[in-house]
Amino acid sequence: MNNLLKTLLLFLTGGVIYSVIEILFRGYTHWTMAVAGGLCLTLIYLMDSVTKNSSLALKCLFGSLIITAVELSVGLIVNTALGWNIWDYSHLPLNLMGQICFPFSVIWMLITVPALYICRFYRGVIFPRLALV
Repeated sequence: MNNLLKTLLLFLTGGVIYSVIEILFRGYTHWTMAVAGGLCLTLIYLMDSVTKNSSLALKCLFGSLIITAVELSVGLIVNTALGWNIWDYSHLPLNLMGQICFPFSVIWMLITVPALYICRFYRGVIFPRLALV
């Protein structure tokens, strides 16, 4: 039960934050972005747990790879397979099928830093108070 509750809290937090960031910079969002954001924060939490002794730079690289992989996966489903056209990066340099692109992968490296702080806050403050350690 503890792991399920941890995962749910991380997923909901990631979903809300990802959606808010998108609304701030794009003016709107889509519910699938909340799913992507929840998945990203949950995976970054797991990555941070596994790579405790790694440098921040390496964790940021891993975080960028996680977010880019989630974005590609979600994009291939919702944009390509379902044709919902939620985003299109085809006008940006070094894009793959318009679903991911290098400039955003660099931004995801930067986004990983606050994501890691959120993960550590949950691990060090929230989960112990909820007896979810």
